[in-house]
Amino acid sequence: MRAKAQREHKSLNAVAIETLMRGLGTETGEIEYHDMDDLIGSWVHDPACDQALASMDVIDEELWR
Repeated sequence: MRAKAQREHKSLNAVAIETLMRGLGTETGEIEYHDMDDLIGSWVHDPACDQALASMDVIDEELWR
């Protein structure tokens, strides 16, 4: 890899990443992930959750003085 990096005027890291990507079968650098596909469409609207999250957005001015 060092020789290739020198021949192609690239960093050793760039050549290592290209080699790994080629080994993964994707030379474009685009990897398609499917690890969270089961969550798609599973959101359930919960007003209590919205209220809890909204309370986290309130800034306590006394803490910032």
